[in-house]
Formats: sequence, structure tokens, C-alpha cells
Amino acid sequence: MPFRRPPKEKPPAEPAPEAQQLQLDRPTADEIYEQVSRNARHELDRPAIALGISGVAGGITMGLTGLSTAVVAGVLGTHGTGRLIAGLLYPIGFIAVIVGRAQLFTENTLYPVALMLAERKHVWTTLRLWSIVLPSNILGAFLFALLAARSGGLRPASTAAMVSAGLDLIHSTPGHTFWSAVIAGWIIALVAWLVSGSHSITGSVMLIWLLTFVVGIGGFAHCIASSGEIFSAMLLHHVSLLEYFRWLGIAVSGNVLGGIVIVTLLEYGQVKGGESEDDHRVGFHR
Repeated sequence: MPFRRPPKEKPPAEPAPEAQQLQLDRPTADEIYEQVSRNARHELDRPAIALGISGVAGGITMGLTGLSTAVVAGVLGTHGTGRLIAGLLYPIGFIAVIVGRAQLFTENTLYPVALMLAERKHVWTTLRLWSIVLPSNILGAFLFALLAARSGGLRPASTAAMVSAGLDLIHSTPGHTFWSAVIAGWIIALVAWLVSGSHSITGSVMLIWLLTFVVGIGGFAHCIASSGEIFSAMLLHHVSLLEYFRWLGIAVSGNVLGGIVIVTLLEYGQVKGGESEDDHRVGFHR
């Protein structure tokens, strides 16, 4: 019986040029929304212990924002070039948390709220998510402050700069803190939306950096990023715990409002505005 060579396997067919080009096209608002919805379902279904650990990690990692700016301020001062370079480094914490997929409370004003608005449910699971992530983020920020302010690992000038930043935040008027936090919440929700539509890690990093640079250079109040600096001032006996919680309540309220406003605009303006009432009821489960 003659030997027959097994037939060669055909290489996988290359996608047509039109398909390759389609993969490079910018996603539509509907496609971004579908990705946001998938992210929301994943977060809402995660066990409480996983959310809590991830939230603590997120709070500690967000300390990189205060740490980087304090180190620069300790060397170059807080004006002119020093302020600009500190602002350029401010996004480090956001990049590490968002790309690393740790839990960040202000991101969660976008994902679950968008799903909740679309499907008219998930209210209690969203509140559950917030009730776990926010305290765990705050605990993480406190642990960072312990390391930064009480360990002796920072130079005195850097510690003083971090305390000074915390005092500036805590001594702002309630009105300024609230509206500053609204702007910060809007920007961070916008970051989460745009990252959901990004094709690459590099693109995501650039988006995060550009937008959170504005948060840092503008001094806008972020309930987690700013907590590390205020906790540092508190641990060195410049701020009371009551003052911190008063500031936190205002900052969280502003961040949530800013995040929900941008979600509402995106939900009903870009994505849902062109749907019929019947389509709106079924959302994306068509």
C-alpha cells in the first residue's frame, strides 16, 4: 500500500481587508455602552471579599498621586515649574488603579449606574457595591498615609508638602469643595467611558493621563486621591477626624453627582436618544 502524506492543514484565512479595517474603526457610542454594561455586570457579580480587597488595593495605590506630587513639591516647591511637574505626575495613581483593574469608587459612578438606568433595576446591587468599595478605598488611603506620614520613609520636605496639600483641601469652603468634586467626578466618569472604548493599553494610558492631569493641576477634590493627603495631615495632628469626615461627605456627594450627570448625558443623549420607547425598555438585550 503506497504511503500517503497527510494533507497539510490550511493556514487560517486572513480576515478580509474590510474586516481588518472595521476592527480599527472607532467604536460607536452604542458599542462603548455595551462594553460599559459588561463591565458593570462583572463588578456587580463579584463576591464582597474580592471587592473589599481590590478596594483596599485601589486606595493604597491612589496614594501614588499624593506621593508623586509631594516628592516634587519637596524638591522644586509648589509654584511655577514645580507645580507643573507635580501636575504631570499626578495621574500615576489613576493609571495604576484603572489599568490594573483595582476598584475605585468614582469609576463605579459610571458602570453600574449606566446599567441601572438602562434596565431600571440593579439599585440594591449598586448600593452594595458602593458600600463595600468606598470604605475599602478609604481604608487603603489611610494605610498609605500611615506609610507616608509615620514611617519616616519620606524626606521631611516631602512630608511637609503632603501635609500642606491636605490642609489646603480641608480648609476650602464647602461650596468650593462640592463644585470642585463635581468637576472631578465628571472627569473620572468620562475617563471610565473613554477607556471602555479604547483599542489599546497605550491609548488607555494616554486618555487617563490627559484627563486626570486636569484634575491634578486644577486642584479638584477627589474623595480617594485627596484622602491620603488629608489623612497624612490628620496623623500628624493638624486635622481632626471630624473635619475629615465633614470634607469627605461633601467630596463624595460632588463626585457622585458629577459622575451621574455625565452618565445621564451619555445614556440618554448619545445612546438612548435615538431609540424607541420599546427599544429603551429592553435595553441592549435584543
